[in-house]
This record gives sequence, structure tokens and C-alpha cells, in this order.
Amino acid sequence: MQFRQQALSKLQSPEELDLPVRFARPQGRLALGITVLVMAAAGFWAVTGSVSSTLRAPGIFTHAQGSYILQSPVAGQVTAVLAKEGETLPADAPLLKVRTEQGDRVVRTIAAGRVTALTASIGAVVTTGADVASVERTRGADDPLMVMLYVPGDSGPGIAVGASVDLTAQSVPSQKYGVLRGRVAAVGRNSQTPRQISGFLGDGQLGQQFSQHGRPVAVLVRLDRSSATESGYRWSSAQGPPYAIDSMTLATGAIHLADQRPIDWLLP
Repeated sequence: MQFRQQALSKLQSPEELDLPVRFARPQGRLALGITVLVMAAAGFWAVTGSVSSTLRAPGIFTHAQGSYILQSPVAGQVTAVLAKEGETLPADAPLLKVRTEQGDRVVRTIAAGRVTALTASIGAVVTTGADVASVERTRGADDPLMVMLYVPGDSGPGIAVGASVDLTAQSVPSQKYGVLRGRVAAVGRNSQTPRQISGFLGDGQLGQQFSQHGRPVAVLVRLDRSSATESGYRWSSAQGPPYAIDSMTLATGAIHLADQRPIDWLLP
């Protein structure tokens, strides 16, 4: 009965219409304002912003002309090695002397370049067509070094000529000297077989190594030059390593792809 009497008294009392109505506390208004600002910023970025992505791929330092495998045109025993690994030779330069049934014959280079590997030694017996050396084609001592990257075949169309590339060399600790700077000079139109890769690099094992995840597309990267570094190329650090990088050094490249919109708007 007491509860009922209180309820009847409440119904008979006048409404407190002159008191202000509190919709939210100050803390709630602050949280609401922050939420609105965050949503507005996110909407603006979704319309005008972009997302940059990178594509990582293995590669190797080389020259644009590639390499070739020198094969012996005769069969016999090697009696003299007339060049050393790392030596730069002109075209038609003597490389090996082979004793055959018809007398001593000289194996010569096909094109000018640097000898990157010698597989024949004094006393070895070679057959006609046997691989005896790998020679990297170069125009001269000032021929610039480049990097050939091998990207997955379906990623080639997304790479633009001129895109920036960050490169790490296997022989250079990136934690200490940083990365090399470069730009995409050319993108292959078709994927390459292991045999094509081996023919260009002059190394059969590299063809298999760069094709272990499928037939890749070759991407040629031109290195940014710099007269302030020992290597002659631009690094993310001030000086880079205190030595030059040799060709046929393995590398890894991070290709910066074109910026993409986070939201694609569809219009009717």
C-alpha cells in the first residue's frame, strides 16, 4: 500500500519541464567528436590517398650484354691455360692450348669480355663441344654494372619502366652499408626458360635457381651512379662499402610498384 501511495503522488505532481535535459556527458561529446574526425580523415584518404607496394625478386649483378659459355672446338688434352679468371680479354684472344692428334690447337674467345669461370685446367682431357670457360661480354672497363632480376611471370605487367628499386648484394652487409639505388631499365615481354637464363648468364645452375618457382620474367635494373662512393654507385648510406662489387654477385631487389587507390569507385 505504501508503494502504491507513492506512485499516485508521483502522478499527481507537476512535470519538471523547466529543467534542462542532459543528452550526453562532456566525456561522451569528446569521444563523439574524435570519432567523427577519424571517420572524416579515413574517408578523405580513401578518396585521395594511395597505397604503395613492393615486389621482391632474386637477381644477379651483370652487364647488359650477358655472358656466353665457351666450348672447345677440338678434342684433346689441355697443355696450357693462357688466361686467368677475372681477366678481361678482347675477341679472338687465346684462352687454352689443346694437344690433338693433328697437333696443338688454340681455343680462342668468341667475343670480348671478362673471364668469369675456367672449367679446364692443365692436363685435363676435353671433348669437342665441352664447356671450358664462361665469358661475360663487356664493352670495356667503364661498362656500367647492372642487375638482372627474375620476377614471377604474372608480376611482369605490373612493373613500369623507371620504377625505383632497392638492391642488396650478397657480398655487402646491408645493415652496415645500406642498399643500392636503381631504376627499372627494361622489362621482358615473355617468361624465360632455364635454358634461356643459363645462356644469357653463362651458368647452367643459375638457370635452374631462378626458375625453381616457375618461368620468370627478366627485369633489367640500371644502377644510379655516384662519384662519392668507392663502388661508383649510389647507396642509401653516405659512402657505401669501401670496395667495388663484382659482376656475377647474387642480389635481391625490392621493386617499388605504382601506387594504388585503396578503394576503387564503381559508377553505374
